[in-house]
Amino acid sequence: MTEKRMSRWYFGGIASCGAACCTHPLDLVKVHLQTQQEVKMRMVGMAMHVVKNDGVLALYNGLSASLCRQMSYSLTRFAIYETVRDMMGSGGQGPMPFYQKVLLGAFGGFTGGFIGTPADMVNVRMQNDMKLPTFRDLSQKLFSGATMASSRGALVTVGQLACYDQAKQLVLGTGLMGDNILTHFLSSFIAGGCATFLCQPLDVIKTRLMNSKGEYRGVIHCLTETARLGPLAFYKGLVPAGIRLIPHTILTFVFLEQLKKYFGIRVVS
Repeated sequence: MTEKRMSRWYFGGIASCGAACCTHPLDLVKVHLQTQQEVKMRMVGMAMHVVKNDGVLALYNGLSASLCRQMSYSLTRFAIYETVRDMMGSGGQGPMPFYQKVLLGAFGGFTGGFIGTPADMVNVRMQNDMKLPTFRDLSQKLFSGATMASSRGALVTVGQLACYDQAKQLVLGTGLMGDNILTHFLSSFIAGGCATFLCQPLDVIKTRLMNSKGEYRGVIHCLTETARLGPLAFYKGLVPAGIRLIPHTILTFVFLEQLKKYFGIRVVS
C-alpha cells in the first residue's frame, strides 16, 4: 500500500495569502507603473518615489485588501481546480490530459476572478489613491472591471495551476527528480513565467478599468485608449509583473505542497 496526501479545499487560499505577504510591495509598484498615463518612471524609480513620499510602510498599502482577495479569488479557483482534478483522478485513470487541465483552470479562474473582483478593486484603489488629489470622488462600483478581472483570472489560472501540474508531471516523469521542494520550485517557476506572459495585457486593462474615475465607457473604449499609446502599453509594468508573479507563484505552490504534505487528507491506495 502507498500513502499520499491530497490538498484540502481551502489550502490554496492560505498558501496564496502567505505568498501575498511576501510579494505585496512588488504588486503595489506594478499597479503604480500600470496607471501612469505616460512612462515617467521605471520599477526601481517608482519604488523609491513611493518610499520617499509616503514612507517604507506605504509599500504595504492595501495588504488587507490583498489578503481578502486571496481568500476569495485564489481560494475559489484552487478549490474548484483541485477538487475536480482529484475527483477525476481518483478513478485510477491516471493524470488528466493537459487540455482538460486548461479548461478546468479557465473555468476555476473565471469564477474566482468574478468572486474576487470587489476585493481586487479595493486593493488597486488602496495602492494607487495615495498619489491622487486630496479631494476626489471615490464613488466606485465594487464590480467595476469584473469582465476583465474574470478573464484575467482564467488566463492566470491556466498559466499557474494547469501549467504547474503539467510541468510537475513532466519533471517527475523524467525520473531524475523526486516529489520534493526542488521539483516544486522548478515547476512553479515555469508556471509563473507562463502566467505572466498570458495575462499581462489583460492585467493592464483590468487595472486601468478598476482605477477609472469615469474616463472609460467600457472595456472596448479602455482597450482603444490604451492601444493609442502603442503596443508596448499593454505590457507596461511587465518586468515588475514578472518579478512579482513568478515569486508569488513559486511561494504559493511551495507553501501549498508543504500544507498538503503535513496537513493534507491522507489517502491510502
